[in-house]
Amino acid sequence: MKSELASEEYCYLTTTGRVSGNPHEIEIWFGMKGDSLYLLSGGGHKSDWVKNLTKDPNVTVRIGQHRFTATGRLVQSADEESSARTLLVDKYNERESDGSLSEWARTALVVGLDIK
Repeated sequence: MKSELASEEYCYLTTTGRVSGNPHEIEIWFGMKGDSLYLLSGGGHKSDWVKNLTKDPNVTVRIGQHRFTATGRLVQSADEESSARTLLVDKYNERESDGSLSEWARTALVVGLDIK
């Protein structure tokens, strides 16, 4: 079932506010590989959702009508980071005319969500 969801355009990530404790939902592009989702944060570590996820990695993800609990993390492995960037670039057509990655795809922070 999860593999069928990979073609959805967006996922909806809900984090817990690091100050308020309230749920915060964003719509975001994603790539899916196995039981992991990958997101790119153009705002890097400054994005509120990244700050929230860093403080409390327990998140909820909705894709279509399906809801999953997941654990968020900043991707540390160079191989995993490269694979995640390629996954999103290919899904969302984020290449320059010369075939190189767009600036967003090259510089965004890679975040992994491991579905429980």
